[in-house]
Formats: sequence, structure tokens, C-alpha cells
Amino acid sequence: MRRLALGLAASLATTGAFAEGPAGMSDSERAAFREEVRAYLLENPEVLIEAMDVLHSREEQSAAQRDHEMLAANADAIFASPSDWVGGNPEGDVVLVEFMDYRCGYCRKAYTEVEELVKSDGNIRFVVKEFPILGEASLLSSQFAIAVLQLHGDLAYKAAHDGLIDLRGEPNGETLARLASDLGHDPQPILDRMNSDDVMAVIKANHALADAMEISGTPTFVTKGMMVRGYVPLEAMRQIVAEVRADG
Repeated sequence: MRRLALGLAASLATTGAFAEGPAGMSDSERAAFREEVRAYLLENPEVLIEAMDVLHSREEQSAAQRDHEMLAANADAIFASPSDWVGGNPEGDVVLVEFMDYRCGYCRKAYTEVEELVKSDGNIRFVVKEFPILGEASLLSSQFAIAVLQLHGDLAYKAAHDGLIDLRGEPNGETLARLASDLGHDPQPILDRMNSDDVMAVIKANHALADAMEISGTPTFVTKGMMVRGYVPLEAMRQIVAEVRADG
């Protein structure tokens, strides 16, 4: 009976069987059937909770499988794009990719913990995907960072990335020129390059990849066989890295 009730509870949520009853019943049989189901569920409401738990578990499994398929289809663009900055250990046994936006509060919160994760582990290849989604200020910040990377290389990008994370004012021509000067660069070539096709192509490619991966928020972390949407505390990130290593 319990198994029947679980099936009936699932039907209530999905197929409308409670209203219709099994095929081939007369009207009186269908009414009796509905009353039996109603009485059982009122006496055993935990069955509905159990059915919803089963449904939730199936949805999670389906989402994980969907993520796995998207990762496999887009692996090169995610993990091996020559346009991205690579930090940590370039030869690390675990690759961690972050889709981030400089104006995202949770990206800023995750920044310190990701830095600690990469530094303390020592064997993580960390990749940053510039993914500005929070308006003009986000776009300008990413344009600046990519322009610095293209003009001055990896070390300069890291310094610019850190500076943009800590930037408290609005990113505009004045504040970005000052940041460039503080980093030891002539501001004008960077500002001139920000709107170039080369810079905008990186941002457009990252947005297209995010669309293909069904990524709509930041931060989003991607590693082998797994996507994690949203901020993740340091210890949870360490557990994810351990799981990736254990899976080989």
C-alpha cells in the first residue's frame, strides 16, 4: 500500500491522476478511488514529503547529467582557451575555472578564499573567465583587465585583476587611468585598446560559452565533471578539489 501511495502522490504532482483516476473506471468507481487516495494521504501526509524528496533527487541527478554533457561538449573552450589568464600552477593536476564579474559582491567575497585555496594547495591550475554581466561598470572593468593582459602579459593582468577586485570607486576613464599608472603602465594604450575587436572578442566568446553552458550568474566555478553555481566557502572548495582528485 505504501508503494502504491508513493506512486499516487507522484501522480498528484505530475499527471493529474487524482482528478481522473485509472482508465476504464466508472464514475462511481473513480469517485471511490479518489476518496481512498485522499483519505490515505490525509492519514499519512509524510508520504507526500517522501515523494517530493524522490522527485528532488531525480531532478538533481538530471541536472548533474546535463552539466556533464555540457562540460564534455565545451571542454576545449572552458579549459584551454588561449585568451584566458592562467594562474596557480599551470601544470596542476586539477583545473579550476571561474566565470567572474568584478562588480559582483559574491565574486569579491570568493576572491580571498580562492586565492587561499590555490596558494595553499599548490597544484591547482586556476583559470579566470571574464564574464561581465552587471552593467557598464562590469564591462569596463573586464575590458581594462583583458587589455592589460594582451598588452603586458600574465603578471600585469594579475595585478590589474587584484586592483579591480579592490576598486571601491566607479570604473571610468579617470579611475582606470589612475589604476594603470599605479600599476606602472602608461594608461593611454590600455584605454585605447579597451574597445578593440581583440578585447571585445574575448568577452563575446565568454558570453557565448556561458550561454552554451547555461551559466547566468557569478561566480560560477567549473572543474572536471562538475559545475558549481554561486559562492562556495573555502572548506567546501577544498572538498570539491579532493573529490576531483579522487575521481582521477
